[in-house]
Amino acid sequence: MKLSIIAYGDPVLRKKATAIEPAEYPHIQSLVDDMFDTMYAARGVGLAAPQVGLSMRLFIIDATPFDDDEPDLANFKKVFINAQILEENGEEWAFNEGCLSIPDIREDVYRKSTIKISYYDEHWKHHEETYKGMAARIIQHEYDHIEGKLFTDKLSPLRKRLIEKKLNDISKGIVDVEYKMKFPAQKKGR
Repeated sequence: MKLSIIAYGDPVLRKKATAIEPAEYPHIQSLVDDMFDTMYAARGVGLAAPQVGLSMRLFIIDATPFDDDEPDLANFKKVFINAQILEENGEEWAFNEGCLSIPDIREDVYRKSTIKISYYDEHWKHHEETYKGMAARIIQHEYDHIEGKLFTDKLSPLRKRLIEKKLNDISKGIVDVEYKMKFPAQKKGR
């Protein structure tokens, strides 16, 4: 089932998400499946639970679209529950990022090239792994969501001022998107 994506300006996107326990979510796979359906319908490569209105430490990624540049990303589809980034290392590098909650805005964002992360998968199996390159970047972007941060927070004050009107328009629903969204400054989402 495709869920509505929460637009910029909604308080759920600024709240640090809470950890979840297996007993609380015995049907986590259903939510994960719905999140993948939603992400694919919106042509994204990652989606965090706060972006569908749930303040929980859960995000998904599918980095397969980047496998031309990084062959290890072929079929790189993962679920991260209760993730904690343990280390961020390496050179910072820029990449033009976007976000399903902030449609039609893309900006260069600098992130470290390597991360070490601890998380549970959808079967509640624990992992501690290191990722590099695009996989690390996508994970960092989605991890920011469960920490209540957005990629626009990493922009310079000047860049933020330059996109301020667009951000306000997005929160009011003044944006053309091809997927279901809920806008905080509107009574009804579309």
